[in-house]
Amino acid sequence: MGNPAHPTDAAIANALLDLALRRGRDKTFCPSEAARTLSPDWRPLMPRIRAVAATHPDLQAVQKGHPVDPATTRGPIRLRLRQS
Repeated sequence: MGNPAHPTDAAIANALLDLALRRGRDKTFCPSEAARTLSPDWRPLMPRIRAVAATHPDLQAVQKGHPVDPATTRGPIRLRLRQS
């Protein structure tokens, strides 16, 4: 996995997908939950968490219930499994 303070994009993607699968298709989660599992100093990871989420084929970001691009959207977002 590499240095815990600097997780790889693959480790970030795995953490995001793990949370999404545990929540199920109809539930969302905050990206910071994944960051917290990867590092005690999680706040600096947030831009990378959003960038990885933006390219993950199985995840969808939402803000106030509407799909958004996590790489460009400002403010709080939630992630969920992509809706079919």
